[in-house]
Amino acid sequence: MAETAVARKATLNQAMLEAMIGDIVAEARRLGASASEAAISIESGLCVTVRMGAVETIEHNRDKGLGVTVYFGQRKGTASTSDFTPDAIKEAVRAACSIARYTAEDDCAGLAKAELMAASIPDLDLYHPWRLDAEAAISLAEECEAQARATDQRISNSEGATVASHEGHRAYGNSHGFIGAYATTRHSMSCAVIARDDGGMQRDYWYSVARDRHELETPAGIGRRAAQRTVKRLGARRLATQQSPVIFAAEIAGSLLSNFIRAISGGNLYRHASFLEGQLGKQVFPDFVHIYEQPHLKKALGSAPFDNEGVATYAHDLVRNGVIESYVMDSYAARKLGMGSTGNSGGIHNLLIDTGKLDLAGLLKQMDKGLLITELMGMGVNIVTGDYSRGAAGYWVEHGEIVYPVEEITIAGNLRDMFMHIREIGNDVDLRGNIRTGSIWVDAITIAGT
Repeated sequence: MAETAVARKATLNQAMLEAMIGDIVAEARRLGASASEAAISIESGLCVTVRMGAVETIEHNRDKGLGVTVYFGQRKGTASTSDFTPDAIKEAVRAACSIARYTAEDDCAGLAKAELMAASIPDLDLYHPWRLDAEAAISLAEECEAQARATDQRISNSEGATVASHEGHRAYGNSHGFIGAYATTRHSMSCAVIARDDGGMQRDYWYSVARDRHELETPAGIGRRAAQRTVKRLGARRLATQQSPVIFAAEIAGSLLSNFIRAISGGNLYRHASFLEGQLGKQVFPDFVHIYEQPHLKKALGSAPFDNEGVATYAHDLVRNGVIESYVMDSYAARKLGMGSTGNSGGIHNLLIDTGKLDLAGLLKQMDKGLLITELMGMGVNIVTGDYSRGAAGYWVEHGEIVYPVEEITIAGNLRDMFMHIREIGNDVDLRGNIRTGSIWVDAITIAGT
């Protein structure tokens, strides 16, 4: 009964948002706009942090927002409001129209093509609300942190354990007649602790995140793993400057693919701000690399039935046989480049890469000697040139086994070379984000140390 009531409430929220969208589009038309679009979101959540056995923060949030964009020919105006009263909404539409009348024409401005709108809204199973009150969240966070602190006597301090639950309702519509809405949830639990020995202190963490709370790792499991990872880093050393093979652990390997997505995004390409400009149809990865988007995976954190312009999302290849087959574009960037939208207004939706047969242990064995990176620091990535330089920490590997932890080093190279020198993708896929990848082994990277 409770689940039925929750589903009914979600349906009512979506119907209300869709009706508001319809009213906004009608008002824009009445004021003379040749085209218009509107997006509405309502979000709520709870976040609790416990540190050293005491409640540190309890945060409740309720946010809502409405954005309206109108077009008078090729002139565009945008306005927003968090006031959902009829008068405030009409004022936002009037403000957008007033702005559009004074802006310069832009040949690429306008809605996405009508034929690209999502014809149906598939149920992607993204909404699993958790009726979590503050007391229950505190209890879970306490259990998580207590387990971390009890796992090893060298755990001397804690940055805390956090439990969070959020839900949101989103609607988008435009003057093509498209109106769509869907609800999402996102629940998470994390813990970070500090270990100390005669050699100093180290910090590490672990977390779990899912659409459905039943798919979260247990509080005790998260706390235990956070502690084990932290203790394992004690006694970290620096390395001598050298060239070495490197394995990016699955939990950070997604950052390499994120850099690739930035480099093939339409906005960077039409601004001539990408080292991969002009590389469509060219090979930038080894032959075995297959990178693709799967927007309709059930319960996945990046799933969406349509993008921020109402364009239907769809599964498609970005890289096949190492060759770039598609850029990542919204309709504006697509017009700038003389191409078509790829349904990526607002970003990608579940990026995947084909994996090999080896898990992380297997990759280490095959690498034999090199660096396993488990943490990256800093933002030293230049998408214009591809130059890459970031602080790193991890473990030195010899004879296929971890021999000691490593800290205070920098890894450097160029993304074009790093992509082409990917040796293998592990099957230890991390499912906790919008990019799903296993550990990535790159043949040779410069390590700057002592």
